[in-house]
Amino acid sequence: MKTNKFINILMSGLLGVVLLGGCTDDFTDINTNKRVLSDIDLATIGNVYAKVQYDGLMSGWNFQISQNLFADLYSQYYSNWQTKFQTDRNVLNRDWLGLAWGGFYGNCAKNLAVVMEKTDPAVAPGLEKQYALSQIWKVFAYQRQTDYWGPIPYTAVNNGENAVPYDTQQSIYTDFIALLDAATTTLAGYAGENAFGSNDQIYAGSVDKWIVFANTLRLRIALRISKVDPATAKIQAEKAVAAGVMESNADNAIFHVSKSDNSFNPLPIMLPWNEFRMSASMESVLKGFADPRLPVYFRPAKATDLYTGMRNGCSIPQISEEKRHYDQLSTMGPRWSTPGNEYITPIEIILASEAYFLRAEGALKGWNMGITAEEAYNTGIEMNLLYWGVDPAAITTYQEGTTTPVALDDFTTPPMTNIAVKFGTTPAEQLEQIITQKWLALYPDGWEAWGDRRRLELPKLYPIMVSDNPDVPVGAIMRRVGFVPSEFATNQAAVDDAIQKLGGPDVASTRLWWDPAK
Repeated sequence: MKTNKFINILMSGLLGVVLLGGCTDDFTDINTNKRVLSDIDLATIGNVYAKVQYDGLMSGWNFQISQNLFADLYSQYYSNWQTKFQTDRNVLNRDWLGLAWGGFYGNCAKNLAVVMEKTDPAVAPGLEKQYALSQIWKVFAYQRQTDYWGPIPYTAVNNGENAVPYDTQQSIYTDFIALLDAATTTLAGYAGENAFGSNDQIYAGSVDKWIVFANTLRLRIALRISKVDPATAKIQAEKAVAAGVMESNADNAIFHVSKSDNSFNPLPIMLPWNEFRMSASMESVLKGFADPRLPVYFRPAKATDLYTGMRNGCSIPQISEEKRHYDQLSTMGPRWSTPGNEYITPIEIILASEAYFLRAEGALKGWNMGITAEEAYNTGIEMNLLYWGVDPAAITTYQEGTTTPVALDDFTTPPMTNIAVKFGTTPAEQLEQIITQKWLALYPDGWEAWGDRRRLELPKLYPIMVSDNPDVPVGAIMRRVGFVPSEFATNQAAVDDAIQKLGGPDVASTRLWWDPAK
């Protein structure tokens, strides 16, 4: 893992405004309130907001050790090829997680708190729009963190105290809904206007687009909590749809990278390191469905010109077999693997296709989604295929497809599952189809895909080959990541309390609040 190289590239100057940022050794320092932005102008606030957007996606500068070596593997978009990495065999590397934790709290969380302070209407009249956009991004960024760890510091971030308490995940999700309520109410009064302008690298400041984003994020949150609080989930989902969620690819939330601002896509930088390859699950499904996204998502293996994946969690001897050489496995597609594309390839945040798959799942539950489950399912497929440049003439053929995932020449691997693309006849089959197509459409966002896998145990991904973690044996699912060493060293009482709030030991098999056992 070439972490130092990656850090050096990223730390060369994210957006040229590294205010209150940087990796720190402990949360006490991260949480110190260094409010140095007195009497700053809106342009400076906008620059900090731009950095907050990027850091909310990249955990500061730690994408590799926050997402790629954890959620991307647990969602089985990729498999790990490096013998020295154990996270694909269910081992929690807490040192890596500590860097991911510090990357988020030392960058996004700290700077976001400053932006919200400086745009708070109580102290800065006239910046209501900017404050609302910051509220929405706070929900997006913090949801990713709490869905990794469970209880996390939330309400006390940047308060200047040495001991920083953790909030329960339930209370955090309750506040997410309140923040979205407040933000959308505010923005409704500014329809057609702009906030943050070009500093907003997602929607260029469009208030109307951010309202739709917030509604779609509310829908995502509603489905996430649907097992643990179905009544609230139904209310929030129906409210989101009634207010207007993403309906076309024009609504997509895309982070636009920029060489001049040093906000780039890390995947093109990481691919030459030859650390991960196409998973066996992706191979079985994409080949079986004759999915037109296959040549977009992946390249044929260099040595064979065939699309070939690898089972997750292979042992060191299995990885070392000659047939598992990285040249005989598929890497990511041209948009990521072409040299120099780090400043060209945008980062998908939420797409309209996800909104339709969320509505399809909600409709299966009997919620009013303004559309039937089958209509939403097929429209979700259509939106995603169009986004990835598939010929519109091929879309109906794909939607009506009756072929199923294929067996692989990889440790005599059977088909991943037995469903087809054509919408099924039973609720169980339909739900599996919805989540499997959603999994394909979310690619390469393993962070969100891992959330679905934990909540629903779908798609029916392959069990890993070997587990080096007795707490999560072969056939089980990683449910969370563990609290980090620096927190035990500097914030012990708060971590002990967080473990009590977690409701189980600080291990990978302990379920989060929204993921109760059946």
